[in-house]
Amino acid sequence: MTIRRLHVGPRMSQAVIHNDTVYLAGQVGAPGKSVTEQTKAVLASIDSLLAEAGTNKSKIISATIWLADMGTFAEMNAVWDAWVDPQNTPARATGESALATPDYLVEIIVVAAA
Repeated sequence: MTIRRLHVGPRMSQAVIHNDTVYLAGQVGAPGKSVTEQTKAVLASIDSLLAEAGTNKSKIISATIWLADMGTFAEMNAVWDAWVDPQNTPARATGESALATPDYLVEIIVVAAA
């Protein structure tokens, strides 16, 4: 059993690779920016972490998206739809939740194959 951790902090790691699966921590964008800007930043962070783990968005197995307000669902989806690999869309769920701070409007958690 092999476990590798990326960007380890005192509370959490940004990514954990176990065997052939990559688990990312919830990614958030710049606080106070729009849902569009935060979603773009989150997806760029996901791209970067997946690349560091040796994989990419075409290997995403599942995504969980948390929005501070479901009223921004279409705004987030516009960015997601332009980013996601249309030939390899993951299983996905989106819900509304109070995030770590009111300045965060979107948080995305993904699991990918290595």
